[in-house]
Amino acid sequence: MSETEPVGLSIRELDTVADVFAASAVLSEVWGGDRTGMPPNLLRALAHSGNYAVGLFEDDRLVGASVAFFAEPAARSMHSHITGVLPSAQGRGFGRLLKQHQREWGLRRGIGHVTWTFDPLVARNAHFNLAVLGARVTEYLVDHYGAMDDGVNRGDESDRLMVSWALAAPPVPTPTDDEVRASVSIPRDIESLRRREPEAAAVERRRVRDALLTHLSAGRRIGGFDQRRGYLIVDA
Repeated sequence: MSETEPVGLSIRELDTVADVFAASAVLSEVWGGDRTGMPPNLLRALAHSGNYAVGLFEDDRLVGASVAFFAEPAARSMHSHITGVLPSAQGRGFGRLLKQHQREWGLRRGIGHVTWTFDPLVARNAHFNLAVLGARVTEYLVDHYGAMDDGVNRGDESDRLMVSWALAAPPVPTPTDDEVRASVSIPRDIESLRRREPEAAAVERRRVRDALLTHLSAGRRIGGFDQRRGYLIVDA
């Protein structure tokens, strides 16, 4: 258990078959019942071969999980494929605990960067990844995973932002007003909009995609995220 983990919480590697199945079930629940995102056999193989596969336990009940795998050896990098916390345990800082554990785990193994993707329309993830963790956006990926059939992404295109988190460096700061050249707003709650008005959500997807890709193709970059203004565009 890390010194940063509160009493009653523990983060530990998934080293038993029972833990692997429990973690797979948790991730399935987080993603709306999708059993294909991280099936137990794949999770078991990743864990057994030395990749990052951990569960977050609250009083011995598994409430979250995170899985990452190593990149090419020369890159000294790890890709965080999936991290989730049960809806009943969200809003309590557990996601930040998992990322801090992932950082410490990676540093002990000589990892310099952790990468992952997230949906650019999900405001809470943009805020967490860019403003809280201070990760750096490296790429906009159009429909990166193709059609997805889970309860979170079904019916939408799977655009993603790729970010890179330098484990030993200070967080990338939010740009100052003088540095910001433009901003791209996003919906406050895209998940609710997708359920209520899927066509309106699709319009928002295209609007944000077109705006961000236009800025990136002009040589600018995404420098941060502000909950009021959205993505902050700065000079490269």
